[in-house]
Amino acid sequence: MKSLLVHFIADENGQDLIEYALLCTVIGLAGAAAFDLIMNAIGNTYGTWDNSVNNLWNTPDPAGGS
Repeated sequence: MKSLLVHFIADENGQDLIEYALLCTVIGLAGAAAFDLIMNAIGNTYGTWDNSVNNLWNTPDPAGGS
């Protein structure tokens, strides 16, 4: 039983798979955490652009004068 445990601890097969899984997890968590920041930044930028564009439009004068 002891030799089986020593062999299990010393065996490095599958180590790369675990490292890649941990790396994908860290990247996924970082992306999820950054999503709110990116979403707010895009929303603020679009809102500013929308207000600027709407302020460019002038209502026509019904009397036709200038």
